[in-house]
Amino acid sequence: MDWCTHELEIPATMWLYPVLGYMPYNAMATEKARGDLAKALSVLEAYLLDKTYLVGEKITLADIHVATSLIYPFSLLCGPEYRSSFPCVMRWFNTCVNQPEFVAVCGTVTLAEKELVAKGGSAAPAAPAAAAAEEDGKKKKKAKNKNKGDGAAAAQQQPPKEKKKKEKKAKEAGEDAEEKPKKAEKPAHIVALETLDKKARSSMSMDAWKREYSNCVTYDAAMEEFWKMLDREGWSLWKQEYQYNSDNKKLFMTSNLCSGFLQRSGEIRKWAFGTCVITGLAEDAEGGPDMSVSGLWLLRGQEITPMLEANPDAEYHTWTKLEDLDSAETQQLVKDFWTRDVGELIEGRPVLDSKVFK
Repeated sequence: MDWCTHELEIPATMWLYPVLGYMPYNAMATEKARGDLAKALSVLEAYLLDKTYLVGEKITLADIHVATSLIYPFSLLCGPEYRSSFPCVMRWFNTCVNQPEFVAVCGTVTLAEKELVAKGGSAAPAAPAAAAAEEDGKKKKKAKNKNKGDGAAAAQQQPPKEKKKKEKKAKEAGEDAEEKPKKAEKPAHIVALETLDKKARSSMSMDAWKREYSNCVTYDAAMEEFWKMLDREGWSLWKQEYQYNSDNKKLFMTSNLCSGFLQRSGEIRKWAFGTCVITGLAEDAEGGPDMSVSGLWLLRGQEITPMLEANPDAEYHTWTKLEDLDSAETQQLVKDFWTRDVGELIEGRPVLDSKVFK
């Protein structure tokens, strides 16, 4: 179930929400979600190659959980071309959703005839595209080798003097040298953070703080240790506030939104710690839904730029730097965001869910 939540539901949500209008469309995030979903379905495809169900020889809770998570993606997003790459998954999915017990709860599931596209988006290609690219690469390589062979045969037929001239010319041009693969360049924001670590070494170790937070006996003791460890010149604290809280209609969808945000921050994990919190009233509470997404982050340096460049979703949040770190009010705010559990209050609003990035 954890695998389903993180590997299937999160990318499916990030692809689906812009289509339904729950969040703004972002081409980069949508393309990544399509690819991540295809990777997860490929894992499921390989697993179901010689199995009828996920566990044992009959439908279990695992089948129910995973199959229901795929209903919206398969009925709204994944067109026939996309689904064609996963025949075992589709055989298992159709077996599950056409059981009388499924139909009684979920209704008849109709597979998408074409992909629904968010405003400004484009339909997905067949998934995965890697196989086609690999096959195309093999054909090109084969054709290239054939051309080389034809060239060699032609060279043998040339007079010795002419042949030597051509060989010399090719050698001078470097045509016989093997092209070395280029080393992948690091993103600019990662280079900037690594440079900062070298040129302005910090007395605070992020790993040490994360161990302290994870293994503490009480959060009071952990927070007391944090303020002793904090290097205020080398690190900064930022409050995060989602700009589209009016779109938060369902708690589970809002929780997925937070999980997706944390997942996309992974590139700067070495230089970041924080929480993403949902407060307010869920959809089934009197006066609900009234849910707000906010958070509080510790980041290397004094700028929010690394977060904005590493996470494509960060632009949909307002980031406010905490300046007066010695005030009791600021320290209490940090403590609340990092230690409050479901049911407790942050800024006068009850916590509905809280996720930690560490």
